[in-house]
Amino acid sequence: MGVDHRGLRQELKRFIVRRLRLAQVRPEAIQDEAPLAGGGLDLDSIDLLELVVGLEKEYGLRITDVAEGRRALASVTSLAEFVTSRRGAA
Repeated sequence: MGVDHRGLRQELKRFIVRRLRLAQVRPEAIQDEAPLAGGGLDLDSIDLLELVVGLEKEYGLRITDVAEGRRALASVTSLAEFVTSRRGAA
């Protein structure tokens, strides 16, 4: 239970900005609960696919189906919970 979700959320915000080359976005400006798709970042399906590929490459985590992807990529908080649960299962 010693997982630092706040630190992981910050790491994931930096990952999103770097992976999607969002030069105009400061990672700390991304809200934890804001929807990633259609929210403040207004990510589209191509952006979300790029994040899925990045999660595989950088974190070694697979998203196995569309429903799981929607849940995991709903917000930074849900993404942190997904990463934590998968790291715990490994």
